[in-house]
Amino acid sequence: MPSTAGTASGKLPFVVKVLAAGTFLMGTTEFVIAGLLPEMAGDLGVSVSHAGLLITAFAVGMIVGGPAMAMATLRMPQRRTLIQALAVFAIGHAVAALSGSFTIVLIARVVTALATGAFWAVGFVIATAAAGPGNSTRAVGVMMGGLTLANVVGVPIGSLAGQFTGWRGPFWALAVLSALAAAFVGRFVPGVEQRAEVSVRAEVRALRQGRLWLALTAAVLIMGGVLATYTYIAPLLTARAGLAEGAVPLVLIAFGAGALGGTAIGGRMGDRRPMATTITAATATALTLFLLVPLSNSPVAAVVLVFVMALTGFTVNPVVTSLAVRFAGDSPTLTSALTTSAYNTGIAAGSAIAGRALDSSLGLTGPALVGTVSAALTLLPLIALALSRKPRRARTVVAQ
Repeated sequence: MPSTAGTASGKLPFVVKVLAAGTFLMGTTEFVIAGLLPEMAGDLGVSVSHAGLLITAFAVGMIVGGPAMAMATLRMPQRRTLIQALAVFAIGHAVAALSGSFTIVLIARVVTALATGAFWAVGFVIATAAAGPGNSTRAVGVMMGGLTLANVVGVPIGSLAGQFTGWRGPFWALAVLSALAAAFVGRFVPGVEQRAEVSVRAEVRALRQGRLWLALTAAVLIMGGVLATYTYIAPLLTARAGLAEGAVPLVLIAFGAGALGGTAIGGRMGDRRPMATTITAATATALTLFLLVPLSNSPVAAVVLVFVMALTGFTVNPVVTSLAVRFAGDSPTLTSALTTSAYNTGIAAGSAIAGRALDSSLGLTGPALVGTVSAALTLLPLIALALSRKPRRARTVVAQ
């Protein structure tokens, strides 16, 4: 069994990488649908817009289901929760791959979203505990790196595979890989170890901390700002910057690379200087998004700015996630789930507002302006956190 504390050299336990692999699979399933929608719509006999509910249903399942599943599984052994979540995830994809009914596929998406929420909530707690207080933010960064890597590698590969095997092929692949991940979790995640006693009342009581809500607010705003712009980046690149449509996927890969780099930077620096890291990164994100408005008519400038907005924006994520878990003390499971809900809320709200801005007189630059305002507002909760008393060191919470 791996050690449940970070090593003196700062090397993360192998269990953190196992959990990152799980987030990679779950991040892939959340976003790969976008590239499979037309074929799924035709095969299931619905319109493309109606098939888009498969994306909405997953997001809603994550927003609502994450905290609900965290509380429902609170008294279960954490390793068992992870294994069962991956098992449900695998079964949900197998059921969807076998079905010809849109309704059943939609229900399967909701169920897999619930399983994803449970995995994330418990996985973050185990990762931070295994890494120890000195490496907790880095561990969160590695786990979130799995999600970012899903956008860079998993989603393009899944979409490409779907062109050759049909949309059911990626679903079967995710089912098999998640079953293998469950076996790895059973092998490498610690089983019975000491930990502080937890209760539903203690988890809810942890939500009374103002600093916790400041961290969650920052998560909503920074993700809303970056994704508000990213959601509608294709028309900005083609109609304003003058890039060919075939070049857009390359720019999206650059965005993914920036996001992966930002997650790594936040994970590395967040434990030592969390507030300096987040405030600097949020300021840089707001400035980058603002510059995208006047400079996006240059293809070179647009590509560079897209990379930088991902690099700076995603630097904030692992730090505020780690802070939220730290503020929860011995009751981090519900808080961990709420961070996932916060990111998905930011994605949903930011994309919706950016869509309205795109249709307004602001036109193609509207989403970037929305993103600028949201990223700038992120500074308010971050500065408030910096002015509050110094966060205490996290107490180790490991699997029972």
